[in-house]
Amino acid sequence: MLTAVVDLVFGPLGMIALLGGLGIALILFAVPLFVQANRDPFEQLKHRLQNPVTAEARTAKLRRSRAGKLERYRNFLEPQNPEELTAMRLEMVRAGYPARSAVQVFFFVQMVASLALLTIGLIASFVFSSAGDTPLYQTMLWVILPGLAGYLGPRVWLRSKQDKRRDEIAGGFPDALDMLLVCVEAGQSLDQSIARVALELQVGHPTLAEEFEMVSYEIRAGKGKDQVLKEMAERVDVPEIHSFVTVLIQSQNFGTSVADALRMYASEMRDKRVQRAEEKANTMPTKMSLATMLLTTPPVLLILIGPSIYRVYQSLVQGAF
Repeated sequence: MLTAVVDLVFGPLGMIALLGGLGIALILFAVPLFVQANRDPFEQLKHRLQNPVTAEARTAKLRRSRAGKLERYRNFLEPQNPEELTAMRLEMVRAGYPARSAVQVFFFVQMVASLALLTIGLIASFVFSSAGDTPLYQTMLWVILPGLAGYLGPRVWLRSKQDKRRDEIAGGFPDALDMLLVCVEAGQSLDQSIARVALELQVGHPTLAEEFEMVSYEIRAGKGKDQVLKEMAERVDVPEIHSFVTVLIQSQNFGTSVADALRMYASEMRDKRVQRAEEKANTMPTKMSLATMLLTTPPVLLILIGPSIYRVYQSLVQGAF
């Protein structure tokens, strides 16, 4: 049975099916890229200005997301320890999922992925064990490894989403800081400047714009400015924003000029952005050399040594007969 499966997979029909499936997967991946083509940034900004999303609309959308079908299994899909639940909600917020039901969805996906891959592992172990004598440890690996991958896969995906969101926020923060400085020096208050920056960054840096917009709404709702800024720094978990919040709080507590503090910090952020760009540029030769070696060395060796190896093989075959 195992031989038949191997012949079917690696035979002509199996290779045709594999290539056909790969082609279909690439087509399905490419279709959304053509359908959802990026519009002109000015057109996006014009559309956002003509159709502003109010705080009431965001609140209604958040309430609709809470009233999901998984709410009835809340006690099963959420940690019962309040500290663990708070920590998990913070992890989801840092990944860009602020809805209350995000924790339930995450644990549901983790459970489904674990059970699905565990079932696939059980079927695979049964198929290979029925084909011949298979050691017990190999059968256990066929079962345990897929289930472990299904359990750890969502965790790894969540970490990658958090890292990507941090990079997006860190990349757009110097521009936001320069714009905030311009608004403050133009005579606007810090609250008005934050709201203006949130509006202007919606096209270029939407992730950072959402954070500034949330800060603006919370300040309008009456929460303390220091508390709102600290909560923002805790949500994004970016060192630059932690320092930015500390600078603003100290400037307000000691009565110093906010514009002067922002000017000095904006200059430092520009220098850091240049340093990050230079660091990435310095790592490019190493990455390019490794890619060049992997892509050019095998073809060169095949062209140079291939004919000699073939002639040696022919000589050995003819000498054997």
